Amino acid sequence: MMNSSSDEGVEGAVTLGLLAAWVLHDLEELTTVPGWWRRNLPALRERYPTVPEAVWRRAGSVDGREFAVAVGAMAAVVASASVAGRLTGGRSATYQAALNAFGLHGLVHLAQAGLVRGYTPGSATSPLIVVPFTLWARRRLRRAGVLRATRPRDLAVGLGFAAAATVASHAVARRLTRG
Repeated sequence: MMNSSSDEGVEGAVTLGLLAAWVLHDLEELTTVPGWWRRNLPALRERYPTVPEAVWRRAGSVDGREFAVAVGAMAAVVASASVAGRLTGGRSATYQAALNAFGLHGLVHLAQAGLVRGYTPGSATSPLIVVPFTLWARRRLRRAGVLRATRPRDLAVGLGFAAAATVASHAVARRLTRG
């Protein structure tokens, strides 16, 4: 049941919807990342010679199993943030940081697609799900009076949150899949 009473702040579609939108987006990534890297790594190395070789080696070494485990680890982070948002009626700083991170993550995917001048994993669902959901959820939070003012520092925190969660998820996955 949707409830937007002032006690809860916002309905579950806003808070738990973050997890649902993330799942739809990451299904695209799960189905495309390993094959995309195999097909595109040589051309990317050639197009961007200033990128350190260690970055290319690391990107090329992630197999489908390791990537799937990393996605599962990230699912725990997003689920935790979504539940924190639900339990606080959208007021949770963690939930709002994760929501901002999700939207910024979508913009990063679009920038990546622009840099390679074509499709990159995540770039199809970013303009269809990630960015629209983030904007909608932020509007709902604002309407409920629980959205924290967004300052440039908050955007940096959102990107930092996304980067740290990504690095940690991949570290967990590497540890679990490679011993």
